[in-house]
Amino acid sequence: MDIITALGHALWMTFAMFWEILWPLILGFGLSAVVQAVVSKREMTRLLPNDSPKSLAIACGLGAAASSCSYAAVALARSIFRKGADFTAAMAFELASTNLVVELTVIIIVLMGWQFAAAEFLGGPLMVVLMALLFRRFLSRRLVSEARVQADKGLKGKMEGHAEMDMSVTEGSFWQRLTSNEGLTATSHYFVMDWLAVWKDIAGGLLIAGALAAWVPKDFWKEFFLVSHPIAATFWGPIIGPLVAVISFVCSVGNIPLAAVIWNGGISFGGVIAFIYADLLVLPIINIYRKYYGWKIAGVIVAVFYVAMVLAALLIEFLFQLLGLIPDQRSAQIVETSISFNYTTVLNIIFLGIAGFLLVRFFKTGGPKMLAHME
Repeated sequence: MDIITALGHALWMTFAMFWEILWPLILGFGLSAVVQAVVSKREMTRLLPNDSPKSLAIACGLGAAASSCSYAAVALARSIFRKGADFTAAMAFELASTNLVVELTVIIIVLMGWQFAAAEFLGGPLMVVLMALLFRRFLSRRLVSEARVQADKGLKGKMEGHAEMDMSVTEGSFWQRLTSNEGLTATSHYFVMDWLAVWKDIAGGLLIAGALAAWVPKDFWKEFFLVSHPIAATFWGPIIGPLVAVISFVCSVGNIPLAAVIWNGGISFGGVIAFIYADLLVLPIINIYRKYYGWKIAGVIVAVFYVAMVLAALLIEFLFQLLGLIPDQRSAQIVETSISFNYTTVLNIIFLGIAGFLLVRFFKTGGPKMLAHME
């Protein structure tokens, strides 16, 4: 009975977190679908010819308008690289498309607070700058050429079709594009396919977060994150945060519930930011880098991403300490109270209605036929 009780507790924690983030998920994916429906992917290659500040800024903007699925981001980055985009700019796009997207920001605000969302938003471009500087130092033209040869082999990773799909409407004003039949259809298709792309990560993240919140004693987290040694913890958090993410196998928005758990457990502010950044370093994605670019470049990508994440998270922590913006209370929304009829329930009902409308349109406009192109 003790095992059953413990399992039930973990599952309840999982459901409680899911209920808390349901409306932000629908809102985030809805806004992302709208952006994808009116922003074309066709011009990405032309807009990313080099690693200049202008190209990197454009890459961040394009990435923020893309899907938050980490696998789709990696596949699309290779696609635009194969079509002639600069390698560093393609990697900047990849980082931005999983760290600067609207659904991630909304969920972070709901679960953890606006300070974490601000840190994520400010640290993302900083991480891109650090990445670009490191690539200039350690990525030779020969290695880029080898990466392009390997990329042109076209070895399959994951979410290839989802990354390549472009149904955007480009004629007319923003409102005309969005409200047209084509715009509504494209929005519904992107909405459903984005959900299908990341639901496993979301479910996995919630299950792991629920288990950790229910089963792992707080004393373990305090020891592991060096809570009793504040100075050491400041540096230890950003170092260990990405490594925890690597072995979690959870990427995209699915790692936010985990981030909330380890924040409550005692990891430093910079540590939890570095953990969120590391969704592109989970083991399955590292294996895709190997397929796409070869072992050498995969090693460079992992090393550069890791160092950039650690340094960006440390700098953000120091900045937020200086500004007094780091929360004093560790009270991320890991709820286990009974579900009640409150504003969360009302918003969930409203947004479930919106999701239902998009789902019906998806099925009525040939959406199921698109599913064959997801992988």
